[in-house]
Amino acid sequence: MPGDDVLKFLCIFVRWNNNGNTKMLQRCLIAAAVIAASATVEVRAAQVSPDTAVDSYPAKPVRLVVPFAPGAGTDITARTIALKLASSWGQPVVVDNRPGAAGTVGVDLVVRSAPDGYTLSMITSTHAINSSAYTKLPYDLVRDLSPITQATMQVSVLVVNPALPVKSVKELIALAKTRPLDYGSSGTGGFSHLAGALLAQLGGIEMTHVPYKGGAPALTEVMGGQIHMIVQTLLQAQPHIKSGRLRALAVTSGKRSRAAPELPTMIEAGVPGYEVTGWYGVVAPPKTPQPIITRLNREIVKVLHAQEIRERLAAAGSEVVGSSPEQFRAHVKSEVSKWSKLAKQAGIRIE
Repeated sequence: MPGDDVLKFLCIFVRWNNNGNTKMLQRCLIAAAVIAASATVEVRAAQVSPDTAVDSYPAKPVRLVVPFAPGAGTDITARTIALKLASSWGQPVVVDNRPGAAGTVGVDLVVRSAPDGYTLSMITSTHAINSSAYTKLPYDLVRDLSPITQATMQVSVLVVNPALPVKSVKELIALAKTRPLDYGSSGTGGFSHLAGALLAQLGGIEMTHVPYKGGAPALTEVMGGQIHMIVQTLLQAQPHIKSGRLRALAVTSGKRSRAAPELPTMIEAGVPGYEVTGWYGVVAPPKTPQPIITRLNREIVKVLHAQEIRERLAAAGSEVVGSSPEQFRAHVKSEVSKWSKLAKQAGIRIE
């Protein structure tokens, strides 16, 4: 019953039944007013369209959490997106770097934030690997986040020291079956570690993993001949490939890279099922309203496909994706499943 009708009904009822009791009349009228106000609010709330809240979004600054240090590829991507969104919205989009625990600290902060669209986060392929390698995480990557879009992907490349007598992946696998080989990584449980472990598994070979405190020192050791190979991002490896200090055997993506079309994929090079790519994506806290997710997806994908943004991200080693929330959720789920199986088979666990 509409609020005004409730009020009229109660007033008439009290006048008929109060027998001259003025205080009773006053109390009933106050009660009637409260009931009427509540009824009016309920009616108006029921009449509000689900899209009403998103029409005014964003009405204040938006925080975009980057769970890694400033200057990294994730940070560059986040700031590129944030700047364009801020210009479009007329509201600041503040990049908040929260590094720690291989990206876990920043994501946990977002998981516990209000689901109102004003706190977002970048996640990466590292987070999918964390879900498989770490024994304890404060969140579930698939269940506890609202996916918005996979923003980009990063192609990696298998490189070896030029002194190693191989010029193809098939030759590398054949050599590994006759003598011990090792591969470097940026650290135990990291992207390059599992990428190397996947090569060993699918290639049917055994190799020794040598972890370093970062990808740069590991790459330097390959160039110096201290270790035989590493899977590294094409962006970081390409200058050394061109200078002849590294030999590239194949890219790790499912299709050839536009940045190095002469290199075969690992699948083309003779390792069926091998596909490893880095990626960055944007997520929101769990239970963020779908209309806000839909708008964020539309706005961010539009930004990503702007020509100047595509070129800027390409210079940083990324290829634009711009998927739907559903596609991104499926991608994250697939990544977690793939790395979990590999980590279990390879015995990779981090406390």
